[in-house]
Amino acid sequence: MRHSILAASVALAVASVSFAAAAQSPRDAEVAALRAQLAELQAKVDALEVRTDAQSDINIGTQESLDKIATTAPTIDTKGGLKVTSADKQFEFSAGGRIHFDAYAFDRDEVSTTGTSEFRRARITLQGKAYGWEYKFEQDFAAGNGLEGFRDVYIAKSALGGKFTIGHFKPYRSMEELTSSNEILMMERPFASATGLFNGRQFQQGVGYLRADGNYTAGLSVFNLRSASGSRNEGVGAAGRVTFAPINTADSTLHFGGWASQENLNQGSADFSASANYAGRRGPAQTVATTTGASRNQVTAVGVEAAGSFGPLFFQGEYANATFGQPAGPDQDVATWYVQGSWLLNGGHKAYKPGNGIFASPKVADRGLWELTARYDTIENKDVRDMDVSSWIVGMNYYVNPNLRFMFNYTKGDNTFTGDETGQYALRTQFAF
Repeated sequence: MRHSILAASVALAVASVSFAAAAQSPRDAEVAALRAQLAELQAKVDALEVRTDAQSDINIGTQESLDKIATTAPTIDTKGGLKVTSADKQFEFSAGGRIHFDAYAFDRDEVSTTGTSEFRRARITLQGKAYGWEYKFEQDFAAGNGLEGFRDVYIAKSALGGKFTIGHFKPYRSMEELTSSNEILMMERPFASATGLFNGRQFQQGVGYLRADGNYTAGLSVFNLRSASGSRNEGVGAAGRVTFAPINTADSTLHFGGWASQENLNQGSADFSASANYAGRRGPAQTVATTTGASRNQVTAVGVEAAGSFGPLFFQGEYANATFGQPAGPDQDVATWYVQGSWLLNGGHKAYKPGNGIFASPKVADRGLWELTARYDTIENKDVRDMDVSSWIVGMNYYVNPNLRFMFNYTKGDNTFTGDETGQYALRTQFAF
């Protein structure tokens, strides 16, 4: 009996241990499985950290390479043309040009004229900067392949609050003369410019200084009386211009200015004349006054100007009086004035260039702009009876985009001296970049 109780006790203890062991095994398995998963996860984290560190090294290297490229590679801008700037900003180069292709037909009167077509301008322009100096080289192949085709050819340097220019450029006189041929209102400039008063003397060789500060400009130029292709001479000249814009906002500009010019003819100087094509280019011309180079006399001129741009409306006018010295007898006074204006029919606005005191073409966005234009222009020799000519012009400009413009002008000339009243129809296709 005692053995039976002992056996039963031993059996019960063994059963209890077996049951506890059986109950313990699933938990141990779960713990082991969790530990295995944690170990696997840790291994993945370690591997990810290794890859992340490697990628960081790659990113750092890539960024360093990009920074190096940014500091050593030039910047290229192709908006409206081609412009290249060195990374250190010490060098700059841009290439541009313009093509003006014209066609003419005449209402003939007393003077024989021939309708034609021609390249009025075909220019290549190279300009930029080097070590703080500006440079510009412009060749007009429509005028010739050599020196006769030189236009702006100069170097310039900003100093003393303004800019000095040395070389071949326009003297600082006449608002319309200083306006770019890409931005003039009509196909040809009025008589108060090289298309009249300063005939054949648009560009001169010399030194100029121009200062501008917000709403005013002041410029002075001293020059030899020769163009790049002209013969050597000892004549000298000087011209100066000041402007003031009391109103100059995004939509409204009012401009006033004045200028003076003196040209002293001397050894080797050519004859200086005021000559006007009163019925447009390639039409009849009238010489209004002349000072001979052999006389070593002077041509002195003064002028005043006013212009404004208010919304789509624009106006501009100049009055100039010039004295042409004569070798015998009294000097001759020549007076010329014009007034011109335009209306942008479908909106737009002519912007003002405060750095030069002139107006630019309207900005063209995603639509073309139509501009109705008109001008009255006259020039007169006060000392010669009936020596006066005039013209009135009406026209239309169509700006297709910032680079392309079509122009139409009808000009009616009136030469009191000869009685001729020739008219001209003219059309221009203009592309500039």
